[in-house]
Amino acid sequence: MSGSDDAAEPQRPPLFVINGDATPEEIAALTAVLQGLAAAGAEPPARPARSEWAHPRRSLRTPLPHGAGGWRASSLP
Repeated sequence: MSGSDDAAEPQRPPLFVINGDATPEEIAALTAVLQGLAAAGAEPPARPARSEWAHPRRSLRTPLPHGAGGWRASSLP
């Protein structure tokens, strides 16, 4: 368990080219795109605030007022 064991293993490249006709410029462009996606994907996009009009609470009916003047109070918020 020493540091020499790590140095003995060859380093694996982070990207393997299967098809041999890729140019160094194409590989560099692909590497830049993958690094950009990895950096941008760290934070999920923020969800917009829900409109009060579309809130599920709006579909529930509030209890109706009882007693004298209940019909008048039913139209008030």
